[in-house]
Amino acid sequence: MNVYEICEIENLLSTNPYPGRGIVIGKSADGKSAVFAYFIMGRSENSRNRVFVEKNDAVYTEPYDFSKVSDPSLIIYAAIRRAAGKLIVTNGDQTDTIYDGITAGGDMRSALRTREFEPDAPNLTPRISGVLDFDGGFSYEMSILKSADAEGTECNRYFYEYKSLDGVGHFIHTYVTDGNPIPTFQGEPERVAIPSDIDEFTSKIWNSLNESNKISLYVRYIDLASGEETSRLINKNK
Repeated sequence: MNVYEICEIENLLSTNPYPGRGIVIGKSADGKSAVFAYFIMGRSENSRNRVFVEKNDAVYTEPYDFSKVSDPSLIIYAAIRRAAGKLIVTNGDQTDTIYDGITAGGDMRSALRTREFEPDAPNLTPRISGVLDFDGGFSYEMSILKSADAEGTECNRYFYEYKSLDGVGHFIHTYVTDGNPIPTFQGEPERVAIPSDIDEFTSKIWNSLNESNKISLYVRYIDLASGEETSRLINKNK
């Protein structure tokens, strides 16, 4: 068993009908760019009725058709925000919790100790989060907040800190696969390869997601020398 195996993300996604929402963070193969990607999927009409929108230096989920929104509480949020030179990406409104914590002089860990998994029993969807840090070189953190049992009695919080390696990213998603209830992600974030080209990486992710369940994808490459940012946004609902 090779515990340092680096997987191709398309191999992980193409065989999984429902990883849910997913975050990838890492460094491009040429070592020039910090990289992150965030995708969302959905099974219900309410979940599928979404798009990504860039505004005010952030990325938000918004309804595609406002007339069809039945419950906005867990599907409408700021997914990506910038705070004190860091980039935050999450699958829920804990983006704002982390933003408030960092701007107040704290960090992701202390902020997320005030939050739990989503209150959507019986699924009890985990909250997944990541922070890219450019202070003194590029490093990143990831986190998942999960229910301790099937009843949602307690919340377990897991945190991971990474030094960036060329061509290596870490991938965390909300669910193992489809199910009823949907089984929560297990284990550490998965090691995945990150190519040097943003369009190649974007295509690998988007084309590998289940056609019926995929909704939106956002990918960004940040040049570590110049700070120049290049992004790709895809919405199934156009």
